[in-house]
Amino acid sequence: MPESAVFDFDFYTDPAYLADPHGRLLELLKEAPPVIWTPHQGGHWVLLSYEANLKAARDWETFSSQIIQKAQFEAMEAAQAPGSPHIPRAVPINLDPPDHTRYRLPLNGAFSPKTILALHNSIRALAGELIDNMKSSGRCEFINAVAEQLPVQVFLKLMGLPLERLPEYRELVRGHLASLQDIGQAARELQRMTAVMRDRFIERRDDPKNDLISMLWSLNIDGRPLTMEDMENYGVLLFIAGLDTVTNSMGFGVRHLAKEPALQEELRRNPALIPEAVEEFLRCYSIVQPFRRLTRDIEFEGLPMKENERALLCLPAADLDARTFPNPERVDLRRENKTHIIFNAGPHRCVGSHLARIELQTLYEELLSRLPPFRLDPEHQPSFHGGHVIGVNALHLVWDA
Repeated sequence: MPESAVFDFDFYTDPAYLADPHGRLLELLKEAPPVIWTPHQGGHWVLLSYEANLKAARDWETFSSQIIQKAQFEAMEAAQAPGSPHIPRAVPINLDPPDHTRYRLPLNGAFSPKTILALHNSIRALAGELIDNMKSSGRCEFINAVAEQLPVQVFLKLMGLPLERLPEYRELVRGHLASLQDIGQAARELQRMTAVMRDRFIERRDDPKNDLISMLWSLNIDGRPLTMEDMENYGVLLFIAGLDTVTNSMGFGVRHLAKEPALQEELRRNPALIPEAVEEFLRCYSIVQPFRRLTRDIEFEGLPMKENERALLCLPAADLDARTFPNPERVDLRRENKTHIIFNAGPHRCVGSHLARIELQTLYEELLSRLPPFRLDPEHQPSFHGGHVIGVNALHLVWDA
């Protein structure tokens, strides 16, 4: 292992990272090679450059999404007490082709552009309602008031889950994401997650409605009907993605707008530029960092990687790589190259990207048309968290009411 490749970086606890996640990644990109090794979290590779991440994301045969191998997973299940619930696996995100393809295809229709476009009016109405409710106060904590409420309510309605349990569901997702350093604890958190959905799964199996759970029950996998275990596997993936990722993207985008009054003014004058802003915010503030497992010994970016070692696809760093995006820290609405990989690449490209884009674009449109110029509250600094999904914990805004 070349000494130059070893860096003291923990993507959960690095102090500079927690103070400013993307700022810390910009520093790493300047001082580190395209791929580094960190001794933290049991020791693993971190892929920083755009090209390294793109290459690994497309090479699923070498960089496997099956972090827990089949034999290891079966051993975990066998070690449970008799009668214990099934340990769900988030599919298809934790599978490789051809299994990934079999489980991914049924989701494509549910999240197609045509299907998601039908939700646009309801998303706009909810965004307007949330913003109007806080407008007269002259201040808000944006994550709790809007960023959690909008995408999570949209998702719960889409799934057919009760809105009144939103705080409980969000806490479950936080618990799961915080537990990923411990495989056993992560498995228990997934079991808790499926437990709160199981009654609704049974209801929709026996009495289908117009929601995603009912639609999933109508599908077949290779000609066979879905089982309860299939539903739980799908459920945990959709639950985690729907209740967390877009919330964090909204937090970073609105924080940037609050810091840049000139950009706010430009978008208010010319709302047609908002889709360009969405893409630049997504690139500049990518949030997801999945692990991959090496299936064989290889030399990658000049470094010796060994079978069963783990590699973190640091997609937020990839989208800040100056070799691909000149002046990467700048949100440039007229940037020629906007081919970010926040939604990953290859077979695991995010199935929910159409929904995320519509939610983000609609939020910025409604926020800028309904709210006066807003800024960061000087009495409350934003706070962040690291881990597999970078996020904003709290974002206090003020405006002249």
